[in-house]
Amino acid sequence: MKKLNILLSLIVLLASCSGNSQNKLKRYDVKSGIVQYKVTTSGKTFGSTIKGSGTESLYFKDWGAVELIEEESTQTTVTKIFGRGKTTTTNTHTVKKLDNGESYLADFNKKTTIATRDLAMDMMKESNTDAGEAGKSMLESMGGKKIGNENFMGYNCEIWSIMGGKQWMYKGVVLKLEMKTLGIKTVKEATSAKFNVSVSDSKFKLPDFPIQKMEGFTDNKQFESDMDDMDQNMNKIQNMSFKEWKKMATKNDPEMQQMSDEELHQTYNMIQKMIKMRKGN
Repeated sequence: MKKLNILLSLIVLLASCSGNSQNKLKRYDVKSGIVQYKVTTSGKTFGSTIKGSGTESLYFKDWGAVELIEEESTQTTVTKIFGRGKTTTTNTHTVKKLDNGESYLADFNKKTTIATRDLAMDMMKESNTDAGEAGKSMLESMGGKKIGNENFMGYNCEIWSIMGGKQWMYKGVVLKLEMKTLGIKTVKEATSAKFNVSVSDSKFKLPDFPIQKMEGFTDNKQFESDMDDMDQNMNKIQNMSFKEWKKMATKNDPEMQQMSDEELHQTYNMIQKMIKMRKGN
């Protein structure tokens, strides 16, 4: 029954998606890119004055299916308590990598890398979603609104207003961002941007830290295998009568055995409906 439960979880996750695991993930409407940014933060919040600066490097290929972002920043916080000031400086250095659903976060201070599965990327890949439309739908769902177009760094960017800030996007890639949250203003601007260029594989290498795999992590090879198994199991279940499915579902599963025929019928019908949705029928 464990395999059936895994199958049901995957079907629920991908019920709204059509296509198959061979679809190419397309996060941006440009094939590859190298973008360098400068980042500044400033403002006052909760009695503290904050000032920071940093840099960010973005490398991507395969329409964003493979991406690495390296960030380095320094932030100084001055807090006044009873007329006396306390200054704290924090240095941050991280590398974030996405690889067709695999997600990694390397922290140079902790000397560790956390590996997780990016379900949003997997769903985009499974549904073969158009990058531009997916990005706009996500922005709109968060209350975002397109307010115009502007040339930035030689690229015609769409300007979106969202959550009290603005961002300039070129084919889905953010080239400029202005945001103010809790009195702290953050500005990120590209200082150089090149698209549809060759990006060396060395740019996507993670630092040599121990990798901690979080619960639910699977690498791309295992994920593709799970998707193939799911498709095979779906074909098998789709062709089952209720009687056949009931015999399989209740075998060695005390919880399913306690369900009434009406409840089992509802479950069976739901599974059949989800399978059809998954296959795009």
